[in-house]
Parts: sequence; structure tokens; C-alpha cells
Amino acid sequence: MHQDPAPDRPERAPGQVARGLRLARAAAITSGGPLLLAVASALAPVAAARRWPTRVEPVLPRRAAWAATGASLAFPAAYALVLRPWLQNWGSTTPERAASYPGDDPAGPPPLSTSTRAVTIEAPASHVWKWIAQIGQDRAGFYSYDVLENLAGCHLRSADRIHPEWQQVAPGDPLRMTPDLATEVEAVFPGHALVIKNWGAYVVEPLDERRCRLIARSHVDRGLPALWYYLLIELPHGIMERRMLLGIKERAEHTAALA
Repeated sequence: MHQDPAPDRPERAPGQVARGLRLARAAAITSGGPLLLAVASALAPVAAARRWPTRVEPVLPRRAAWAATGASLAFPAAYALVLRPWLQNWGSTTPERAASYPGDDPAGPPPLSTSTRAVTIEAPASHVWKWIAQIGQDRAGFYSYDVLENLAGCHLRSADRIHPEWQQVAPGDPLRMTPDLATEVEAVFPGHALVIKNWGAYVVEPLDERRCRLIARSHVDRGLPALWYYLLIELPHGIMERRMLLGIKERAEHTAALA
């Protein structure tokens, strides 16, 4: 009996496959550590109750197994009570955490959580803004841990100077995080704030003519995606953003002193 051949299935172009592999690599590098911590913390009570480390031979590996189990048991409490509050509010003051900034929505539903990180920079606000305006993977980078960014496939090099050609930024502009992944600029308040979709806002608040505060504000909305964010993204994002603020501080203070 004659059968018509099955319709051809569309084949993925090699470029699409390569892009998917790059995105998977970026996700694994970014979220692999938090995922391992979450799995270890979930398994630690079972390992302790069933005394799995006692099955390890010889003595030194057994002690290491017990130490790892104890650390995994303690990590959730240490993170929730010490590390997370410090990282979520790093450098910020109580008034700054209570303040409303561009990108906030006071009239909308309250977010599940809010982070406010800040640093004092010994440079004019107008000068610091120029470093904010040029962020992006295909522009000045993110002034954070470039080695870790590039391990995740970002292919960037954070700039050490202000680039005039990258100073124009407008709502709707793409803000690339990796060569394959981008968000977009949601709002721009020139000289004051840059709001990035699904990311947060960077706000420059002058203290006087020669000093300012750089504030990073972000929210986590209610819903199922929040669980994914808390487990896989929050810790690496906090670490990288803290370094970003310090990276901008170092660059802005150095170049302002030379001006």
C-alpha cells in the first residue's frame, strides 16, 4: 500500500541552534550556582537525618561531607537573616529605601519585594550620569565583573572612559545584555534616571556640586515568576549590581579628578 511521505519538518538553522546553546550557557553560568545551593539546601535535612555522610570513606572525606551538610543546613537561615538583607539594601539609607524613584509605581499593586542599593560618589551628578547613559553589552559594558560576564558569553569589555557617541539614549532603545539577549530602555530622565524594562532604575541624586548618590532600585512583582527570580537570579544579580555601582564610582571619581 502506497503511503505519502510525511511532511517535512522545519529544520532549525545552524544560527538558531548556536544561539540557543549560547543562551543555555548564559543561563547555566548565571543561575547554576544558586540552583546548586537550592538543591543542596533541600537535600541537607534528608542527608543529616539519614546520616549519609557516615557512609563516606575514609575519615577526611567523611568530615568534609558532614561539613558540607552542615553548611547546606545553615545556608537558608544565614541567607534570609543576614546576607539577603545586607545585599538588598547595600549602601542605602532608610530615607532612600522609603523614597519613590522613577520606575516605581506608587498607585499600582505593591511589589513582592524591593531592593535599593546605593553608593556615594565624589563626582558631580552630571558626570556620573554619563557613565550610566552608556551602559550595555555592545556599548560601555556594565562596569562589573567582566570575567564572570564573559564566562556567561556576554563578550564585553567595560569602558574606562566616557564615549560621546554613546551618550544618546531614549525610551524604546534596546539595552543588550548578551549578543543574543536584550531588554529595552523604558524611560529616560536625562541627567537623573535611567529606567530599564524588567530590570530596574539607576538614579543619580546630587548632594552638592561635587558629590552625588547613585541609587539602584528594582522590584519583584507578585506571581509565579518571582519564585524563579528568588531561586536563580536574585543572588547573582545583587552581587553583580553591587560591583557595578562600585565600578561606576571608581571610574567617575578617577576621571572627575583628572578633569
